[in-house]
Amino acid sequence: MRSHREERVMTDSVSRPHIEPGKLFIGGEWAEAFAKGRRDITDPSTGQVITTVAEADAADVDAAVAAGRKAFGTWSQTSGRERARILHRVADVIRRREDELVAVESVDVGKPVSLCRAVDVATAAEIYEYYSGLAQTIQGATRHIPIPSHAYTRREPLGVVGAITPFNFPLILSSSKIAPALAAGNVMVHKPAEDTPLSALLMAEILAEAGVPDGVLNVVTGDGAVAGEALLRHPGIDKIAFTGSTKIGRYAAATAGEGLKPVTMELGGNAAQIVFEDADLDKAIGSAIKAFVFNTGQFCMGGPRLLVHRPLYDTVLEILAGAVAGVPVGDPFDPATVVGPMAAERHLAKVEEYVRIAKEQGGRIVTGGERLDLGGGYYYQPTVIAGLSDDSPVVQEEIFGPVLTVQPFDTEEEAVAMANGTPYGLAAGLQTTDLARAHRVAARLEAGIVWVNDWAMLDPAIPFGGVKQSGYGREYGPEVLESYTKVKSVVIAL
Repeated sequence: MRSHREERVMTDSVSRPHIEPGKLFIGGEWAEAFAKGRRDITDPSTGQVITTVAEADAADVDAAVAAGRKAFGTWSQTSGRERARILHRVADVIRRREDELVAVESVDVGKPVSLCRAVDVATAAEIYEYYSGLAQTIQGATRHIPIPSHAYTRREPLGVVGAITPFNFPLILSSSKIAPALAAGNVMVHKPAEDTPLSALLMAEILAEAGVPDGVLNVVTGDGAVAGEALLRHPGIDKIAFTGSTKIGRYAAATAGEGLKPVTMELGGNAAQIVFEDADLDKAIGSAIKAFVFNTGQFCMGGPRLLVHRPLYDTVLEILAGAVAGVPVGDPFDPATVVGPMAAERHLAKVEEYVRIAKEQGGRIVTGGERLDLGGGYYYQPTVIAGLSDDSPVVQEEIFGPVLTVQPFDTEEEAVAMANGTPYGLAAGLQTTDLARAHRVAARLEAGIVWVNDWAMLDPAIPFGGVKQSGYGREYGPEVLESYTKVKSVVIAL
């Protein structure tokens, strides 16, 4: 997910697409589920069903794994240079079919089309482009040892990877797993979120068009408790790559662990952004707003907690009240919209419940705090809450919606303790013009990525991932390739 970009001005309009019922993609073919089940897919901006997709079960997962296993023998022996050519073509096709992807991702998740274009689709193309370059660099090393021998290591692909991705960034979070896995010579079975599977199906078509061989990518849509469970337990799966909530991630890791499968877990977050007394206040306020309204707050690396040096506290609240109230909320297909709906009714209900708790605990609603009635969609006002204590669940837990809590602090030591004072550790940020402080505080924040004087500065070359209850393993960068390869040592007697 990247938001640190100059916004691209849209000169064209994107209409809501007509989407044909979706099938499973197994072994390069589109197929109905064995049990013939279907799942409704809803447009979050209207609450209306827009299409259906196949509902996979264990038999479908078994077929997808078998197709992947069959393709692995050839794909794993394909040269890194050839894999690079194919992945680069994927990036080219994504850019050529940009409008389709924008429309599908927007209608599926409720994302504003401007966000889909400038962030989701553009980032997906860059991910494939980046890993096309790295596909040629995967190699072992010669080791000089006192034994009379020639010793070296090989980096080899793992085999069939099972990827389980969430609802909030379907296109980016699937690309961040598929691209490096394929670059390393693996094949994949992808189980997208049950609510937002449409871009996964379109990407299967795009990868096939770019020349990815049959069976290298297989997509099974359906319920996590059925298709996801089957993927976690399947003996033919060699690794699980999971992004989702901490609660489900804990279960997924334990289940995969029964089969001793290696796993990577990118889980929940509840990041704090610290505003020190020397911060550039205009930049700090802009960063704070972006950190909690980006993707309607459905962002594991969002910044729903703002910690402000006490002398600035009242001023910051006053500025936020006016600025946040003016953020455009509405139809995702209106290019002027910044905040769209929540992705599903249950996510909206969760936000409402947290705001209710905040009010019960004496929290002051600075702005927002209400559901919006816009065309039957799942809209909620961007909301700023002051006056909550550190132990409030609204502060401690991941809300995953457009809600910002603001708390004062008096010292740097207190600010760091407050920022680190939740079970999560995915992202963190600070606002300061003091370079020494920036380095000092960044080193003390318990997070996989720390941003200074902005938020969500991401690029495929920069690794990110969690500590504490936010998971383990890294996405992006060359580091992720370590998760998709195994090391073999070869020692030849001389």
